[in-house]
Amino acid sequence: MNDVRKPGPDGFTEEERAAIKERAKELKTARRRGGGEEKAAADRQDVLNTIAGLPRPDRALAERVHDIITAEAPDLAPRLWYGMPAYARNGKVLCFFLSAHKDKARYSTLAFTGEANLDDGAMWPTTYALTELTPSVEAAIRALVRRAVS
Repeated sequence: MNDVRKPGPDGFTEEERAAIKERAKELKTARRRGGGEEKAAADRQDVLNTIAGLPRPDRALAERVHDIITAEAPDLAPRLWYGMPAYARNGKVLCFFLSAHKDKARYSTLAFTGEANLDDGAMWPTTYALTELTPSVEAAIRALVRRAVS
């Protein structure tokens, strides 16, 4: 049976309101941090702390996705986006991990934004369900990340 989320009087579900608050907090933190290497290190640590706080099996998935993305695209900057690990280029999020637990979903996802170079004709996938990271899934993620940043 699907989890039915009913919007409140403002039109947002509890999860959506929480995500909006999380994003506002991230923006305040980013303004306070300014720029440079200190900010990059703090952003990276925020991502690692968030991943460490995820319940299993989401934590294991997020750890491996983080390792793959940072290995394949070391120029992407890890940061939080709506409370989840994201990876940005020139300040714009290119891809992100979404925990099944946080989203109250059946599976976690790895998603790419319009900044990713995944265009393939008139239609192409940008969001991928993750339930397990087998060697073939890891290879597919590596290829997607390389293509996305090309």
